[in-house]
Amino acid sequence: MSEFGALLDLLRMLLVDPRTAVLFALLIAGAWRDCLSMRIPNGLTYGGATFALIYSAIVPFSAHAGFWWAFGGLCTGLLLMLPLYMLRVMGAGDVKLMAMAGAFLGLSETPMAVLWVFLAGGLFAIGHVLTHRLLGRLAHSLRDMAGQLMLTATTGTRPASPAALKQSVGKLPYGMAIAAGTISYVVARQIGYA
Repeated sequence: MSEFGALLDLLRMLLVDPRTAVLFALLIAGAWRDCLSMRIPNGLTYGGATFALIYSAIVPFSAHAGFWWAFGGLCTGLLLMLPLYMLRVMGAGDVKLMAMAGAFLGLSETPMAVLWVFLAGGLFAIGHVLTHRLLGRLAHSLRDMAGQLMLTATTGTRPASPAALKQSVGKLPYGMAIAAGTISYVVARQIGYA
């Protein structure tokens, strides 16, 4: 099948089964809100996850892709992002947005979507550093973090508080990476590249 035919199939799927269209709309709304306020509303993530779970129970993708398939995707999205929240690398809204996306994608597709999200996040971070001319500050921050890790590993002491380290290169609205990565994955999967 050609890429054009696959894209037509994706458009047809968006019209026939609203699940993917709703996912795309929620991801774009979450990314937009994250860009504006660095927050993703709970109503968006909880409402989206609830819709995905109920819709999958009523209209499953297949005999094996019903409620538990969607619930498995939700849990997978949550568990794969939770360590980054615990390390204070990402916010709770980002974790909930990926869990919501997982409810739409299901257990089998969520890990690949998360990988695409990480790739998109890396590209956004590189773009942010380059466009804001923060390469020097990034190098100093990485050096300081490596030094803290070495000190912690060799002495067994607790690392310094984040306030003791130099100022970071800034925050990124990671909802953008979640939206871009997830949507890119779904489209790439549809046209046969993922």
